[in-house]
Amino acid sequence: MFQDLPPPVPLVTPTVEQVVITGARLPSAAGEVAFARVRLDAGDLARNPRLDEALRQVPAVSLFRRTTSLSANPTTQGINLRAIAPSGAGRTLVTLDGVPLNDPFGGWVIWSQVPPESLQGVDLVRGGGSGPWGAGALTGVIRLAERDQGAVLGLSAGEDGGRRAVASGGVMAGPLRVVAAVAAEESDGYLAVRGTRAGAADVPLDYSSRSAAVRLEGPGPRGTVIAARAGLYDETRGGGLADVGSAVQGTLLSLAAARLPDAGGPGFRVLVWRHESDLANRFDAIAADRSTTTPASVQYGSPATGWGATVTGRRTRAGWEVEAGLDARRFEGETRELFRFMGGSFTRGRLAGGESAVTGAYIDAAWRGGPWLLVGGIRADHWSFGASLRRETDLANGATLLDLQPADRSGEVMTGRAALRRELGEELALRLATYSSFRPPTLNELHRPFRVGNDITEANTALVPERLEGIELGLEGYGTLRWTATIFVTRLSDPVTNVTIGQGPGTFPVAGFIPAGGVLRQRRNAGRIEAVGVEISAHRDFGPLSLRSAASLTDAEVDGGAVAPQLTGLRPAQAPEWSVTFGADWRATARLTLSADGRHESQRFEDDLNSRVLAAATTLDARARYRLSTSAEVWAAADNLFDAEAPAGVTADGVQSLAPPRTLRLGLTLTY
Repeated sequence: MFQDLPPPVPLVTPTVEQVVITGARLPSAAGEVAFARVRLDAGDLARNPRLDEALRQVPAVSLFRRTTSLSANPTTQGINLRAIAPSGAGRTLVTLDGVPLNDPFGGWVIWSQVPPESLQGVDLVRGGGSGPWGAGALTGVIRLAERDQGAVLGLSAGEDGGRRAVASGGVMAGPLRVVAAVAAEESDGYLAVRGTRAGAADVPLDYSSRSAAVRLEGPGPRGTVIAARAGLYDETRGGGLADVGSAVQGTLLSLAAARLPDAGGPGFRVLVWRHESDLANRFDAIAADRSTTTPASVQYGSPATGWGATVTGRRTRAGWEVEAGLDARRFEGETRELFRFMGGSFTRGRLAGGESAVTGAYIDAAWRGGPWLLVGGIRADHWSFGASLRRETDLANGATLLDLQPADRSGEVMTGRAALRRELGEELALRLATYSSFRPPTLNELHRPFRVGNDITEANTALVPERLEGIELGLEGYGTLRWTATIFVTRLSDPVTNVTIGQGPGTFPVAGFIPAGGVLRQRRNAGRIEAVGVEISAHRDFGPLSLRSAASLTDAEVDGGAVAPQLTGLRPAQAPEWSVTFGADWRATARLTLSADGRHESQRFEDDLNSRVLAAATTLDARARYRLSTSAEVWAAADNLFDAEAPAGVTADGVQSLAPPRTLRLGLTLTY
């Protein structure tokens, strides 16, 4: 089950927490325990076939909508922490052994590229992620650690044509470690719009994904470990309407070398990576009675490439740990589209895109003396946007109808963090932290307009980076009853928000015609969002019974300023006020284990004007595992056991789409 760190070991001595390191990685920094950190182990991850669903065990984790990667369009698979202001692009940095997994074009994460079985654990650091994380870690960072040894084979099948196969493991071949993972999943899907509002155009959200990765690592010169990794992914999915859907594919390459710090000298890590992706989407307008659809736009490609490099050095001596680093990331990409469907064909084409880059340097230090742990650091970054282009042409004669080439822009951002932790005894600790962080807008936010049904959202090349400042106070108990309580206050400045600027029917500059029942929005830096929140969690074992619960309360309010005064006093879109998770594991016999996990969310708003309400929802998942032998078990699971209706979206004319209904699954898992 998930754990709030550090582990239940008294930390009153001046030693750092014990870790075992394999691979070309540095251990977690000593100062990280002073921040709000949660760990999911391999057992937590094994409960879910998809990684984003496993992360939702932590109530502070918020997907942009209530749908997961089983059915959500890739552009809405961004992940956020603390429900300050969820975004489809994601305001949280996700890394795999230090390599960012956020898409180079849109910032979202294609979760199918990392099966949960391929991981040995996940650390979630809530709050601004300055220091070594830098750009993108606005509300925190989610660090994935890939499996180094052992093997897992999983096979499962379920309702709606669901079927999944995954294999992951690591072996030694002389001095060389080989780690590999492959996964495949398919589903015929479920109807998102159900009941009397469904029409002939509504079809199931079918889904298919494939992924594979291999990592080779071995000893290098002077005590270093060198690792090379290659991964690829490919998925297609329906959009819930006839002829609507998406397809995405990508590759991720990385090379790392690391040496652990010791009494003989400093440690270091050098990492370089390259991420390529390409996303295709088709969007349709839908008739009022949902009986037919009409093509609206086709994004037939959005090739994007990201490069990155990081150099980190760390020295530990006499209670001190000092880390310094340099990192650079560069992205380039474009969207290629057909739109304005008239007379049975598309009449216009669009090419839009550009480049962005961030280069930064930081230094962090932690000092431990007796029951005290003090942490501080500062970071400086330079960002730039360039080569921006938006060109629209008449497909019949090739005439250029729109040719925008915004000027290049750049700027600097200073961020930092400081924290202290005080042990109050063998089972109690107090911590205080403050931090600042930033997130540059993605190429998608800067350049790509998009359409969902009759709602159109325009891009904005004038966007500037978002900034977050926060402070939090936490108390932790790690005796027989494991518990945490945290209070936080944050301010998000210049949040990129989809701001409503018009309603259909009507014709607008650049966007063109908006049909009746539709709205026009544009991404804008809309003032600021202020949030106050509380997070609590508890866990206790009673012999064969294990109980856990956690809750997150976030009171967030928008001040739209001069840019969007109509938003002042409203709640950010897609941000629930309450999130509660609860669960139990009962070892009924030596072979049989029964589990239940529930999640409750208060109502949230679909739109920036808080006019479309998504009602509160509570779902419960149940699972039974029966161990056949030391290496084999069979299991049965019921997702959304009571078939609760959880609203996931609502259109301007009031049509709701729902999260998945009750789904039964059966599986076999082999471990070695």
